[in-house]
Amino acid sequence: MDWSQVEHDWHQFKPAVKRRWERLSDNELKLVNGKREELCAKIQQAYGVSRQEAESQIADWLNAQGQMAHSAQQ
Repeated sequence: MDWSQVEHDWHQFKPAVKRRWERLSDNELKLVNGKREELCAKIQQAYGVSRQEAESQIADWLNAQGQMAHSAQQ
């Protein structure tokens, strides 16, 4: 799955993001508004992880979303 899909359909992905990164507030997620860089920064702040770790978490989450979408289509 490509991040542009998440950005375009942010309102649909926001609940899954909230489940994955529970420390992020609804207001923070509203400010992220589908922007990957913003999400990365918010994860770094909330969890005290490096940029590299935050990017890794996002990539893992994105991969999982793609797998779930693929499974739903079958």
